[in-house]
Amino acid sequence: MRTLMNRRSILHVALAVPLLARPALAQGAPIRFAVGPFQPTAGDTRRAFAPFFAHLAQAVGRPHELAVTTDWAGIAVALGSGQADCAWMGPWGYVLAKARAGAEATATVLYQGRPTYHAIILARPELTIARFPQDARGMSISFADAGSTSGWLIPHHWFMTQGIDPRSSFRYRDGASHAANVISVASGQVDLATDFDRNLAAMIAAGRVREDQVKVVWRSAPLPNDALAARRELDPGLKAALSQAALAIHAATAAQVMPPNYTGWVAATAETYAPIEAAGRALGRLSQS
Repeated sequence: MRTLMNRRSILHVALAVPLLARPALAQGAPIRFAVGPFQPTAGDTRRAFAPFFAHLAQAVGRPHELAVTTDWAGIAVALGSGQADCAWMGPWGYVLAKARAGAEATATVLYQGRPTYHAIILARPELTIARFPQDARGMSISFADAGSTSGWLIPHHWFMTQGIDPRSSFRYRDGASHAANVISVASGQVDLATDFDRNLAAMIAAGRVREDQVKVVWRSAPLPNDALAARRELDPGLKAALSQAALAIHAATAAQVMPPNYTGWVAATAETYAPIEAAGRALGRLSQS
């Protein structure tokens, strides 16, 4: 399998998640949870997601630790390398961890009652783009980091299906966070940027950007929402208990322990993340086997 991570990136991840570097899980030892960079800062993410992980730990009667990774590929490394036991992670990060070390998705999160979302490409509203991408060639575009489903994998795959190399067709850059991408478009620093519909809606609702500061010029087919995933070697009984605790969360409980608009979980199946795996293979980011 080809890897997304170069040595510099791996070092960055190792420094970013020191809490994960602990001995293997022992009876009664803390469960090592991890979560990706869903919010603009690591502190924002920790505050938003800590109640959920505390709820899971309480449900299974174990102490816990929570680490927040600073990029999307980092959480795949943490789970795939055995540095984390259970993680809330984006679809592509989960697929990488599954391919790397057999991580297992036990549940898919619901957002406003739905198990899917969409990747989007934003543009500055004053740009004339009647046909995308034809009218946007030569413009500047910012992708998220290479571990992001909606910010990197899916738009790259879509461009490939259109016979377009975004690196040569646009003034290309990648590695940004989703929040930074939205702000870059809204402030006029870049012409185009990748994002996902949930993030844009949340940033507008929070007043971080105005709706009239960006426009959507491309939207993907529905994509599976984030996964709750466990490392392969995690005790099967604990893995099942964590999954059952998540699946038991109903809307009223979700309003108390999950970030806004998340309403619970549904069971993940073998086919849930198949479209993400297919995109990864098509781009050469996963082995063809």
